[in-house]
Amino acid sequence: MSDILFRKDGFVFSYRVAGIAVQDGKVLLQKPTNEDFYAFPGGHVEFGETNEETLIREFREEIGADISVGELEWVAEAFFPWGESPCHQICLYYSIEITDDNIPKDGMFMAKEHIEGRNFELEFHWVPVEKTAELEIYPSDSAKLLSELGKGTKHFVYKE
Repeated sequence: MSDILFRKDGFVFSYRVAGIAVQDGKVLLQKPTNEDFYAFPGGHVEFGETNEETLIREFREEIGADISVGELEWVAEAFFPWGESPCHQICLYYSIEITDDNIPKDGMFMAKEHIEGRNFELEFHWVPVEKTAELEIYPSDSAKLLSELGKGTKHFVYKE
């Protein structure tokens, strides 16, 4: 299969889904080992794949975890640099529940990622929800958005 991630006329288009896992007052975030910012785990949708199928596949591939997918929480239209190119990304964020014990439920653990022919390591962190305002997290208003989970789908535009 092929990710819905392509270049056209000097631009990058990205269709991504992410999972919001909150348990015991902590949220699961990921970050590349060479970066300072965090994001919600997920990945690019492949052609012919549903959002739910993508989340299930990505969590299995990256951290070996089975999940159940809940409600659509956030819809993001994001505009940011992708290397030297401007990127237009649509990202849909779903509440998820990790349904097995294959991963640590606290602290940090490592996983691998592959995108556009590159392999790199990702750190996964369980962060107390009340500490999210102190971190650089994409989307930038994650602390506020997390406080509103379950209160209807939120739409936002993010421009870097």
